[in-house]
Amino acid sequence: MGAIKIGILGGMSYESTIKYYAQILEKYYQKKQDYAYPEVVIFSLNFQRVIDLEHGNNKVEYVDYLMEGIESLEKAGVNFILMAANSPHAVYEDLIQLAKVPILSIVKATAEKAQQENLSKLLLLGIKFTMQSSFYQDFFAKLNMQIITPSEPEQDTINQIIFDELVIGNFTEESKQKLLNIISNYEVDGVILGCTELPLILQQKDANIKLLDTVEVHVEAALKYYLIQT
Repeated sequence: MGAIKIGILGGMSYESTIKYYAQILEKYYQKKQDYAYPEVVIFSLNFQRVIDLEHGNNKVEYVDYLMEGIESLEKAGVNFILMAANSPHAVYEDLIQLAKVPILSIVKATAEKAQQENLSKLLLLGIKFTMQSSFYQDFFAKLNMQIITPSEPEQDTINQIIFDELVIGNFTEESKQKLLNIISNYEVDGVILGCTELPLILQQKDANIKLLDTVEVHVEAALKYYLIQT
């Protein structure tokens, strides 16, 4: 049997894809203290096409396009896949029916982390598509945890910061404060940074409340899975 290969379905956006790749290798080294890094294959999707399909509410075409990337990773010989974004997990159940290799869920990994931290009521931040979908709410409800989302105007602000700034690597103190102000409006015991760009601007040291970095949580779950396989 050859080396276990990790597949990353990326490009949503390139900023978070780079973060996934870097964290997989950094965290591997922290755990193992050697250079026998996992082999990683990245397939980078057309970000605009993903956005258009999400906004167009065309589930069939959306699943088909994500599957093009997943099938390319499978052809490259990956043993399991991480989708390096939260929003495509809206169709996670459809994708795992079609994929030939496991796809590790960012939602499941985040829910398990929330349970470990004894969190019961969480604020979900992300792009509007994610905040207005129900995939986080549905999964967390099964584990007796409640997910709430910001108001519509706040969702517009968060969405604008993500798409106009974070995805192209533009991080400002003003936007960080706007996000922290939104968080402070809610009585919750944790916040899900449910867009893989949000941890690029918000870190735990910035807040008095528990922040769940979905990139870090997802990468930790992937490495745990990888190390069991090897």
